[in-house]
Amino acid sequence: MEDPKSATQRLAREYADRDDPNGWFEAFYARAGGDICKVYWADLKPNPLLLDWIKTRDASAGTRAITIGCGLGDDAEALSQHGYRVTAFDISPSAIAMCRQRYPGSTVDYRVADLFDLPVSWSQGFDLVYECNTIQILVGPSRAEALAAISDLVAPGGEILVSCRSRNAGEQLDSFPLALDRDEIEGFLRAGLIERHFVAYDDDQDPPVPHFFAVYRRPL
Repeated sequence: MEDPKSATQRLAREYADRDDPNGWFEAFYARAGGDICKVYWADLKPNPLLLDWIKTRDASAGTRAITIGCGLGDDAEALSQHGYRVTAFDISPSAIAMCRQRYPGSTVDYRVADLFDLPVSWSQGFDLVYECNTIQILVGPSRAEALAAISDLVAPGGEILVSCRSRNAGEQLDSFPLALDRDEIEGFLRAGLIERHFVAYDDDQDPPVPHFFAVYRRPL
């Protein structure tokens, strides 16, 4: 029987061959049939580095946050519980339906939206933008385009938190997902943002997986 990761890689390739490289997201979540246990990559808990970061901040009333490719909603809910007014979006209607099913009383504004075709009103509209592992599952020019679209969401004086797997330049080029190298994540600097925090670390998996966690701010 094909393992879940291999099946996902095959699904992504099938959609790429149809010239629809992002279509596999909805296909994957729809196949889960509302069963969160079939979303094998979901931790079903907030990112611990995100939790550590927001514990050091006080979100004043109305502070706007957005989570990119929100998946099953754990990080969006953590931000909401900390006082942020949260918008969370995913390209997959089935993923958003699962978020609403998991959190029926949530104050998070869950939306179906495409990172490459976002509402104009969202441009520079958020005080906090949270990006976790979206760019790494894209291919080719879509990666740089996604980084630019994510950067555009942060308001003057606002911040972007980026959590992602990492790799050394020139390594693992045939991998899927393809982790970000240092030059690629520094695209946020080239987008006009200022680095406020950067850490490279290995997680607690066996074997450990290298990651980046970074914070960038848009100047006022």
